[in-house]
Amino acid sequence: MTFQRSASVRIAMAATLLAVAASAAARPVRYEIDPSHTFPSFEADHMGVSVWRGKFNSSQGEISLDKSAGTGTVEVTIDTASVDYGLDVMNDKAREADLLDAGKYPKAVYKGRLADFRDGAPTRVTGQLTLRGVTRPLDLAIDRFKCIPHPLHKRELCGADALGTFRRDEFGIDAGKDYGFDMNVTLRIQVEAVQVEADKVAAQAP
Repeated sequence: MTFQRSASVRIAMAATLLAVAASAAARPVRYEIDPSHTFPSFEADHMGVSVWRGKFNSSQGEISLDKSAGTGTVEVTIDTASVDYGLDVMNDKAREADLLDAGKYPKAVYKGRLADFRDGAPTRVTGQLTLRGVTRPLDLAIDRFKCIPHPLHKRELCGADALGTFRRDEFGIDAGKDYGFDMNVTLRIQVEAVQVEADKVAAQAP
């Protein structure tokens, strides 16, 4: 009887350890966005005559990914004052109160959940954009998503190209509307993110 109880205890302990290990293995992997390889960009109408394109030179954020479960999250924070049209006069104009109002609203934030996974890769993001203090839903289609071993950091590197369209007047940016400017703006987030080191993840664990 003692032997049977001892064996039962060992089996129970082994099952518990396996459950804990499985739970740990199933945790989403965290990735820090690489600001030197991540440049959110946009396309905006100019009176129906041409399309103006610009990007933001400063951004940061984090991605979590559980490929086996088909889940994940993304958060990108953009420095609005880093707007760059490639033309100084337009950059200054974009920072003014009737457009980005970068002095009052220095950050724009996109948060979302990765969705519609195929072969371990998401094809869509369901989320929301906060711009000029206004938060509204914005889903992004993912054109490309790929993870590879980083050749320098020896950790996983994941990258994506995602895009979606929103109306800028819904965020209080209606400059040019009376002149026939189309209020639709295409936001494209080109992002690369490197897996967070294991010891850093352990230090931040609750």
